[in-house]
Amino acid sequence: MTVISMSRTEIDRMSVLQDLAASRIRVTEAATLMSLGRRQVFRLAKAYAQRGAEALVSRKRGRPSNHSYPADLRDAAIGIIRERYPDFGPTLAAEKLAELHDIHLARETIRQWMITAGLWKDRRARLKAVHQPRYRRDCLGELIQIDGSEHGWFENRGPRCTLLVYIDDATSRLMHLQFVESESTFDYFAATRAYLERYGKPVAFYSDKHGVFRVNRKDAIGGDGMTQFGRALHALNIDIICANSSQAKGRVERANGTLQDRLVKEMRLSGIDTIAAGNAFLPAFMEKYNARFAKAPFDNRDVHRALVDGHDDLDDVFAWKEERTVSVNLTLQYDQVLFILEPAGIARSLARKRVTVIDYPDGRLAIRYNGGDLPYRTFDKRPQVNQAAIVENKRLGPILAYIAEQQKKLDMSRSAKAPRRRGQKNHMFKVG
Repeated sequence: MTVISMSRTEIDRMSVLQDLAASRIRVTEAATLMSLGRRQVFRLAKAYAQRGAEALVSRKRGRPSNHSYPADLRDAAIGIIRERYPDFGPTLAAEKLAELHDIHLARETIRQWMITAGLWKDRRARLKAVHQPRYRRDCLGELIQIDGSEHGWFENRGPRCTLLVYIDDATSRLMHLQFVESESTFDYFAATRAYLERYGKPVAFYSDKHGVFRVNRKDAIGGDGMTQFGRALHALNIDIICANSSQAKGRVERANGTLQDRLVKEMRLSGIDTIAAGNAFLPAFMEKYNARFAKAPFDNRDVHRALVDGHDDLDDVFAWKEERTVSVNLTLQYDQVLFILEPAGIARSLARKRVTVIDYPDGRLAIRYNGGDLPYRTFDKRPQVNQAAIVENKRLGPILAYIAEQQKKLDMSRSAKAPRRRGQKNHMFKVG
């Protein structure tokens, strides 16, 4: 089966010629309908009778125009634009080609070439995406929008920090606010735990594509595709939905704008200048805010689910977990520290097997295999400074300064946290 591509005019002409062949119209009427002369009508009718619809298709279709510029000139112009004027519009690019490179082309020609080369978008492609409103969810706890708003909350009285905002989609009610130093995984752990202990488990959280909520690296390999926060919510049977745009989570974005106005001024009147004082102030502010701005839900049910004792272990859920492979010497490395498993019991058979390191926010650390914690000890690889070395009295000051500087560097290198663990307080490892 042959598919023939025809324009609207060619399809209309074929319909007229079919009527002419069936003697439903005369040649004069066909000429009027096709806006052609009688001689042209006879020529088309003969060709259509011999070759069918293919005879009506223009032979120039798919071929370069006789008036087109040489391909070498197009490639040269686009090469210059790509190298020197990639962010120029067609009009300015055409002017610079004529002024500096002696290439004289029409603005529309440059525009078409730039669109084909991906250097320019036409007006329709540059139109902003349309974000139409959606209905709120029906019940309290069905969808909780979360976001972190970095702002000068204390103005010039205190440090710049981030406010974690939890707002219910059905009612626009502020559910939880918390000031933190930065938008990190451990800060979201603490804030979400406080939320769950107060209200219970919502159906879903709705967030942006921050690295806390979603693995954004295109070259990421291995793993289950979950962040630490996503893993914690999965363990609690809470969905996490990542919005494709800020407009999609407009409820919390608009709340951020209101808070950056009202909350800042309320704290100014109260003289609040620290994160701790701000967090103590937030419950009373939330109560007044919700009385002013919260809406009644379509359905009065509260769909939060209660935490189950013995099943929802928040200490375990909101801990940083990573897998490590045990060496043949029953050692493993985590956070730049070497851990040695005690060679007793099941630990003796764990060589080359995977175990889970559980790093709790309060500083505790456990190494777990098949649900059981393994005894371990740490091995300090830091070079020991010979404190008993005998030096001349004149050199004692520089030597002590050097030792102090080296110890400081080693301590910093050991305690430095990887970027994905940013937000956890420094702590000493404790023997499990």
